[in-house]
Amino acid sequence: MDDLKPKKKRILRKGLRWFLGILILALGIFIYVHFYYVFGTGVKSGELNYLVYKGIIFKTYEGKLIQAGFRADKPNGLQSNQFNFSVKNEKIATQLMISGGKNVQLHYKEYFGVLPWRGHTKFIVDSIVAIEERTDNPDLEKELTPYILESM
Repeated sequence: MDDLKPKKKRILRKGLRWFLGILILALGIFIYVHFYYVFGTGVKSGELNYLVYKGIIFKTYEGKLIQAGFRADKPNGLQSNQFNFSVKNEKIATQLMISGGKNVQLHYKEYFGVLPWRGHTKFIVDSIVAIEERTDNPDLEKELTPYILESM
């Protein structure tokens, strides 16, 4: 009778170890997939509205791209199509900071979750595909250039 109690304890300990091992493994897989697995990649293009360096504890580069067209968030409502993104690379951020108001094409990675040291959004820009000067009205730009140069 006394031999059964140590066997039960060993079986319970072994079962508890297996349960904890599987729980830790499942938690590790969840954290990897949610925060580090790249869900999607792509290129977005539009007018760069702004790029700022902000944060309380973790300073990150946050930006907004205004894309062509409109979207409806609510019935009977229109809003400009905006793409909020974060930038990890300081060189890319510096290049984008001096390109405000220009048309840009940005390559990004999309994650399921947000990490505070990576940025405030789940879209992380990892490269610049192209930066183009904005030419809404090329004739007007040619007409205004001499006046702008004279006032400087």
